[in-house]
Amino acid sequence: MHLATLHHLTVNFLGHEVFRDLTWAIEERARVGLVGPNGAGKSSLLRAIAGELIPESGQVVRARGLRIGYLPQDISLPPQQTLLEAASQPAAEITALDGELARLDAQLGEPAVYGDEAALQRVLDAQATLLERRERLAGGAFASRARELLVHLGFATQQFAEPCAHLSGGQKKLIALVRLLASAPQLLLLDEPDNHLDLVAKQRLERVLAAHQGAVILVSHDRYLLDEIVSEIAELAAGKLTIYLGNYSAYQIERERARLRQERAYVTQQKQIAGIEAAIARFEQWASMVVDERHIRQARSRRKMLERMEERGEIIEKVREARQMGLQLAGSRGSELALQLRELTMAFPGEAPLFQGLDFTLRHGERIGLIGPNGAGKSLLFRLILGQERPTAGQIKIGPSSQPGHYAQEHQTLSAWLERTPLELVRHTRPMSEGAAVTFLLKFRFRYEQTRETIGHFSGGERSRLQLALLMLQQPNLLLLDEPTNNLDIPSAEALEAALEDFEGALLVISHDRYFLDRVVDGVAELRDGRLTEFNGGYTDYLAAVQAGKRPIATGSWT
Repeated sequence: MHLATLHHLTVNFLGHEVFRDLTWAIEERARVGLVGPNGAGKSSLLRAIAGELIPESGQVVRARGLRIGYLPQDISLPPQQTLLEAASQPAAEITALDGELARLDAQLGEPAVYGDEAALQRVLDAQATLLERRERLAGGAFASRARELLVHLGFATQQFAEPCAHLSGGQKKLIALVRLLASAPQLLLLDEPDNHLDLVAKQRLERVLAAHQGAVILVSHDRYLLDEIVSEIAELAAGKLTIYLGNYSAYQIERERARLRQERAYVTQQKQIAGIEAAIARFEQWASMVVDERHIRQARSRRKMLERMEERGEIIEKVREARQMGLQLAGSRGSELALQLRELTMAFPGEAPLFQGLDFTLRHGERIGLIGPNGAGKSLLFRLILGQERPTAGQIKIGPSSQPGHYAQEHQTLSAWLERTPLELVRHTRPMSEGAAVTFLLKFRFRYEQTRETIGHFSGGERSRLQLALLMLQQPNLLLLDEPTNNLDIPSAEALEAALEDFEGALLVISHDRYFLDRVVDGVAELRDGRLTEFNGGYTDYLAAVQAGKRPIATGSWT
């Protein structure tokens, strides 16, 4: 059964064609990861399916009575509402049903209805149908289901009365997701539901999504989440949608195989076309030297052969390589001891210490992932290392030949430049000609006109790429990266991973991107409850150690 079918859909945004003539059938119980570079139109596609965006042409045909739950990227909740009130607020469809039931209830009191047996029966039948539909939507059990889901997602019952104004961006997304799931949608459309969640929250999200009985279309840059949840990948790139069976890892392999097959087929066909064109040229030359109708017919026949191949769409396109960031993190040889923390304590006035007596050593060539729940003090630890904050006690020692380079989670390194252009920032960081600066920025997937736009108008992903470009210019040998993949699309994250593989210096990276951690780090340091615990290996090794009983996983309330 098809829950929804897209027929030749074309979407434009501000005069720019996002995609054209897109056709797709969404099956019942489908588990689809929708991937593609930033700007490919993933969010627009979800909005079109949800009915929130009217396409330029084509149509979306939805199954009769289809219940759709759509979670957009940006969530706004009434700040005065409590967490439980926001999560228990009925879905729009239930609210509409309540309004219709109230209207029918009012009709029952009208003389024209209760005085006419046929009219009365029609109203009662309509009321029974709506009541049955409302019950099916879990309207009666909505609040209890919302409470249950909140607990599954890690919220403690004592938090239910807290106002939404105190919630983080990640928490607001989870509240909105609870509201959707409580109405049991048949098709769930999720636009980056995992943004700003820590590792434990992501594990809980995975379990809740895995238990959902309906179909799911998930847009996410978290490749680990895609591996765990989806059984099909829909790649939206260059205006085309390509379907691959399997999770994200299987898609990576099959996409590369498909690319190689297309490349070989293209080379073979180009040789065939070149042979046909050479034959045409020979026959035309002979026909011009000796007027021979047979040569003219042979040239015409081969030309028509090429035309028919084009008409039938048999011409194989040349493989277009995805435009990647030209990121290289060389770094000079640094001190053998890159960073050392001794008995480090941090406490704010009147509060208990956030952490106390931390000891940590990072040597040249080591790559350590710093993980832990939100609020544990990871970003604060970076600020202490960089001298932006003063510790309550203890010592921070940076190697004499170590040159730190900092990537800030909220792009604070760009704060002083929001009214200036990336062109000015690049030339300030390293003196070079305007042409060289433009060429450099183009390597980071900026358009030519963007090089002269103010940085304040840039998206999160564009600011992330600009921060990475600055690190490349600074050539640090001690990298302190705070959530570097948060706003990057998957191709950019993969380019960063490739650059870090070649980086010879020391790396300390805060990340909740489990796929990234597995590819990049050879050790994990977990900051939790004021203590730092070290594990050998990447995220998978850390998880195995935790599951083996070293420490309970996914326990406790939201931090």
